Amino acid sequence: MTIDVQTSIICCMSEEQTRYAPGAVRDAILQVMSFTAEALSVKEIEERVCHLIGPTPSSSVRSYLRLNSPEFFVHETHGFYRARRTEPGGIQQNLYHTSEWMEPFNIGKSQLFHADCFDLIARMEDNCIHAIITDPPYGLHEYTLEQQLKLRNGKGGVWRIPPSFDGHVRSPLPRFTTLSSEQLEDLRSFFFVWARLLFPKLVPGANVIVASNPLLSYIVSFALAEAGFERRGELIRLVMTMRGGDRPKAAHEEFSEVSVMPRSMWEPWLVFRKPVEGRIQDNLRRWKTGGFRRPSEDRPFGDVIASAPTRKNERKLAPHPSLKPQAFLRQVVRAVLPLGEGVILDPFAGAGSTLAAAESLGYSSIGIEKDRHYFKIATEAIPKLTKLIVNGNA
Repeated sequence: MTIDVQTSIICCMSEEQTRYAPGAVRDAILQVMSFTAEALSVKEIEERVCHLIGPTPSSSVRSYLRLNSPEFFVHETHGFYRARRTEPGGIQQNLYHTSEWMEPFNIGKSQLFHADCFDLIARMEDNCIHAIITDPPYGLHEYTLEQQLKLRNGKGGVWRIPPSFDGHVRSPLPRFTTLSSEQLEDLRSFFFVWARLLFPKLVPGANVIVASNPLLSYIVSFALAEAGFERRGELIRLVMTMRGGDRPKAAHEEFSEVSVMPRSMWEPWLVFRKPVEGRIQDNLRRWKTGGFRRPSEDRPFGDVIASAPTRKNERKLAPHPSLKPQAFLRQVVRAVLPLGEGVILDPFAGAGSTLAAAESLGYSSIGIEKDRHYFKIATEAIPKLTKLIVNGNA
């Protein structure tokens, strides 16, 4: 599949026709620029602002860029602007900025890009993606370069290593309970901007499946609904994790019969859909989407899927802290294309597990991964994960 530049988004309403709350245009510009790894031209900024808040006068965008530089924006050469980064607690930092993107990786019907998903999605054609399956960095903060370096070095940061039990060493987990109110707002903004940018690229009826966390799923869900997607429920991945169930810290003996929060035994995967055109059968005939593929004629696709934690042999093939098992992913990937036709996109591809699941089923897929380290892991892991033989929910 070819990624083409979107050439025409019209933002031509006059100042008299359009009214915004004070600072709305500036805030929209800050949002779209704080989640990109590249400096943007004025035209690109105008197009993304239009996606976010609707038709916006070009003069308003240009005025805000000019008047708020250098306080909020850095004016680079040839009419390109970049958001001015701040210390933690300010504008969401993008510490993965690089102009040295690696060449796309191709295998079978799958293509993996080393790129920023906001930038690549903006350049896609409209109505070119038939489903989304992704496990995003919904904590955001733990995937900044600073925290990733701490994770990889095994020293400090928001990633913690749970205690070992029965001689088993546990994988690192992010401390989602420590996110500040400002980081939670960054999260909502991140997914809203992402969803608005993604919306026109999906065909009508496209399924959007987003892995989440019981503590944060409401924020992600609200952002997707606000962006225009229809909420269609949740997939429940039944899996025992190491999250929750602990006694009060430094008082575990005094309160030995107390758990601070429930032990997590499930993982929510949010289910949304781009609105269909007309009836479901009409949408299926034209766009090949609008429902879920049944495991068999006698059994519908269900919203509860039993799943074991990702096994050691898979983690060796694809060492990523959020790796999901192929046994689970292949069930979800198979279901999101109701007729088995179309293209699946994973905008936060990580080690490429979604692409591997799609490739094992003969589906076409596109992955985007910004982190060079994980991109390299994915190029080696996808062929190996694709060949992996899985049994049921094991």
